[in-house]
Amino acid sequence: MRRRIGLDELLEGAPAPQDPAPQQPAPGQTGPSGPRGRAPHTEFEFELPLGYVDDEGTVHRHGAMRLATARDELMPQIDLRVKENPAYLSVVLLSHVITRLGDITDVHAGVVERMYATDVAFLQDLYQRINSEGHTRAAVTCPHCDGAFEVDLAGGRLGES
Repeated sequence: MRRRIGLDELLEGAPAPQDPAPQQPAPGQTGPSGPRGRAPHTEFEFELPLGYVDDEGTVHRHGAMRLATARDELMPQIDLRVKENPAYLSVVLLSHVITRLGDITDVHAGVVERMYATDVAFLQDLYQRINSEGHTRAAVTCPHCDGAFEVDLAGGRLGES
Protein backbone atom coordinates (compact mmCIF):
# COMPACT_ATOMS: atom_id res chain seq x y z
CA MET A 1 0.00 0.00 0.00
CA ARG A 2 1.42 3.36 -1.00
CA ARG A 3 0.98 6.53 0.97
CA ARG A 4 0.91 9.95 -0.62
CA ILE A 5 3.06 12.57 1.03
CA GLY A 6 3.02 16.32 0.57
CA LEU A 7 5.93 18.56 -0.37
CA ASP A 8 6.28 19.84 3.21
CA GLU A 9 6.64 16.33 4.57
CA LEU A 10 9.11 15.45 1.82
CA LEU A 11 11.25 18.47 2.54
CA GLU A 12 11.19 17.87 6.28
CA GLY A 13 13.12 14.66 5.64
CA ALA A 14 10.44 12.13 6.51
CA PRO A 15 11.67 8.68 5.55
CA ALA A 16 10.02 7.19 2.53
CA PRO A 17 7.78 4.20 3.23
CA GLN A 18 9.60 0.94 2.66
CA ASP A 19 8.31 -1.74 0.33
CA PRO A 20 7.48 -4.89 2.33
CA ALA A 21 9.43 -7.21 0.00
CA PRO A 22 12.64 -6.28 -1.82
CA GLN A 23 12.53 -6.49 -5.60
CA GLN A 24 14.31 -9.48 -7.06
CA PRO A 25 15.99 -9.13 -10.45
CA ALA A 26 14.17 -10.73 -13.36
CA PRO A 27 15.69 -13.89 -14.87
CA GLY A 28 18.68 -12.99 -17.03
CA GLN A 29 19.07 -9.65 -15.26
CA THR A 30 21.66 -9.19 -12.57
CA GLY A 31 21.49 -6.95 -9.52
CA PRO A 32 22.72 -3.36 -9.14
CA SER A 33 26.34 -4.19 -9.90
CA GLY A 34 25.50 -6.17 -13.02
CA PRO A 35 25.41 -4.96 -16.61
CA ARG A 36 21.82 -3.73 -16.64
CA GLY A 37 21.86 -2.25 -13.16
CA ARG A 38 25.21 -0.46 -13.26
CA ALA A 39 25.19 2.45 -10.86
CA PRO A 40 25.56 5.82 -12.57
CA HIS A 41 28.60 8.03 -12.04
CA THR A 42 27.27 10.44 -9.41
CA GLU A 43 30.29 12.51 -8.33
CA PHE A 44 32.47 14.66 -10.56
CA GLU A 45 35.87 16.13 -9.68
CA PHE A 46 36.61 19.71 -10.70
CA GLU A 47 39.31 22.36 -10.55
CA LEU A 48 38.22 25.98 -10.09
CA PRO A 49 39.73 28.60 -12.40
CA LEU A 50 40.74 30.90 -9.50
CA GLY A 51 39.95 29.03 -6.28
CA TYR A 52 38.17 29.75 -3.03
CA VAL A 53 40.26 31.65 -0.46
CA ASP A 54 39.35 30.74 3.13
CA ASP A 55 39.77 32.90 6.26
CA GLU A 56 43.37 31.70 6.74
CA GLY A 57 44.31 32.64 3.16
CA THR A 58 44.45 29.04 1.87
CA VAL A 59 43.36 28.67 -1.76
CA HIS A 60 41.09 25.70 -2.47
CA ARG A 61 40.82 24.80 -6.18
CA HIS A 62 40.08 21.08 -6.31
CA GLY A 63 36.69 19.75 -5.33
CA ALA A 64 33.83 17.46 -6.15
CA MET A 65 30.19 17.94 -7.11
CA ARG A 66 27.54 15.25 -6.99
CA LEU A 67 24.50 14.87 -9.18
CA ALA A 68 21.50 16.83 -7.93
CA THR A 69 18.42 15.12 -6.59
CA ALA A 70 14.85 16.36 -6.88
CA ARG A 71 15.11 17.43 -3.25
CA ASP A 72 18.19 19.55 -4.03
CA GLU A 73 16.20 21.44 -6.65
CA LEU A 74 13.06 21.77 -4.48
CA MET A 75 14.72 22.97 -1.26
CA PRO A 76 15.83 26.38 -2.58
CA GLN A 77 12.24 27.15 -3.63
CA ILE A 78 11.19 27.35 0.03
CA ASP A 79 14.37 29.09 1.23
CA LEU A 80 13.56 32.61 2.45
CA ARG A 81 16.80 33.99 1.03
CA VAL A 82 15.76 32.78 -2.44
CA LYS A 83 12.23 34.14 -2.03
CA GLU A 84 13.65 37.56 -1.18
CA ASN A 85 16.28 37.44 -3.94
CA PRO A 86 15.77 34.85 -6.73
CA ALA A 87 19.41 35.34 -7.84
CA TYR A 88 20.42 33.57 -4.59
CA LEU A 89 18.99 30.29 -5.95
CA SER A 90 22.28 29.21 -7.53
CA VAL A 91 24.20 29.88 -4.30
CA VAL A 92 21.85 27.63 -2.30
CA LEU A 93 21.73 24.97 -5.01
CA LEU A 94 25.51 24.80 -5.41
CA SER A 95 25.98 24.59 -1.64
CA HIS A 96 23.80 21.46 -1.63
CA VAL A 97 25.67 19.59 -4.38
CA ILE A 98 29.33 20.51 -3.78
CA THR A 99 30.59 17.69 -1.58
CA ARG A 100 34.06 19.08 -0.93
CA LEU A 101 36.30 21.97 -1.84
CA GLY A 102 39.95 21.33 -1.07
CA ASP A 103 39.92 20.07 2.51
CA ILE A 104 36.55 21.74 3.24
CA THR A 105 33.81 19.13 3.51
CA ASP A 106 31.09 21.43 4.89
CA VAL A 107 30.39 23.57 1.84
CA HIS A 108 27.51 25.86 2.81
CA ALA A 109 25.95 28.96 1.23
CA GLY A 110 28.43 31.22 3.06
CA VAL A 111 31.33 29.50 1.29
CA VAL A 112 29.71 29.84 -2.14
CA GLU A 113 28.88 33.51 -1.42
CA ARG A 114 32.56 34.26 -0.90
CA MET A 115 33.73 32.60 -4.13
CA TYR A 116 34.87 34.69 -7.07
CA ALA A 117 32.19 35.24 -9.73
CA THR A 118 34.36 33.36 -12.27
CA ASP A 119 34.37 30.26 -10.07
CA VAL A 120 30.62 30.46 -9.43
CA ALA A 121 29.97 30.74 -13.18
CA PHE A 122 32.25 27.72 -13.74
CA LEU A 123 30.33 25.72 -11.11
CA GLN A 124 26.96 26.73 -12.57
CA ASP A 125 28.08 25.51 -15.98
CA LEU A 126 29.43 22.27 -14.51
CA TYR A 127 26.15 21.74 -12.61
CA GLN A 128 24.18 22.22 -15.83
CA ARG A 129 26.40 19.84 -17.77
CA ILE A 130 26.39 16.95 -15.31
CA ASN A 131 22.70 17.22 -14.48
CA SER A 132 21.47 17.71 -18.04
CA GLU A 133 24.00 15.83 -20.10
CA GLY A 134 25.57 13.47 -17.57
CA HIS A 135 29.20 14.36 -18.32
CA THR A 136 31.71 17.17 -18.07
CA ARG A 137 33.03 17.13 -21.64
CA ALA A 138 32.47 19.93 -24.14
CA ALA A 139 32.99 19.87 -27.89
CA VAL A 140 35.27 22.68 -29.04
CA THR A 141 36.84 23.82 -32.29
CA CYS A 142 40.37 25.18 -32.61
CA PRO A 143 40.20 28.77 -33.91
CA HIS A 144 43.48 28.31 -35.83
CA CYS A 145 43.09 24.96 -37.59
CA ASP A 146 39.32 24.36 -37.28
CA GLY A 147 40.07 20.96 -35.74
CA ALA A 148 37.26 19.62 -33.55
CA PHE A 149 37.99 17.89 -30.23
CA GLU A 150 36.60 17.46 -26.72
CA VAL A 151 37.83 18.98 -23.48
CA ASP A 152 36.95 17.93 -19.96
CA LEU A 153 35.69 20.96 -18.07
CA ALA A 154 36.03 19.28 -14.69
CA GLY A 155 39.76 19.50 -14.29
CA GLY A 156 43.26 19.68 -15.59
CA ARG A 157 45.36 22.72 -16.28
CA LEU A 158 45.62 24.51 -19.58
CA GLY A 159 47.61 22.48 -22.05
CA GLU A 160 46.96 19.16 -20.29
CA SER A 161 44.78 16.51 -21.86
